[in-house]
Amino acid sequence: MDQATPNLPSRDFTETSRFYAGLGFEETYRDENWLITARKGVTLEFFPHPALDPATSWFSCCLRLDDVDGFMHACRVAGIEKKTRGFPRIHMPEVQSDFRMGALIDPDGTLLRIIENGS
Repeated sequence: MDQATPNLPSRDFTETSRFYAGLGFEETYRDENWLITARKGVTLEFFPHPALDPATSWFSCCLRLDDVDGFMHACRVAGIEKKTRGFPRIHMPEVQSDFRMGALIDPDGTLLRIIENGS
């Protein structure tokens, strides 16, 4: 099976690992230069970027999931709010032409588009 994993910035690996653990991701690898987390077949990899300003971050990726609603529920249970400013935050899934998409903006300002598989 071919696979690709997003490489995303982290200002602090401990905080990044803690945040994503709250969403069901498990840390599978860590050293001083790399962090890998995984959840239900989705792998996210992080590199250190301590000087990143979340307000000006342009980093993003798409997560194509079978259970978008379940993932968004995990975000809500983790205490991530639906709001238009600040970090972290979520935007609930909506129909976009012919697919459903929501969003998670993590504490480092990275935009993760949450797209429903099959849409």
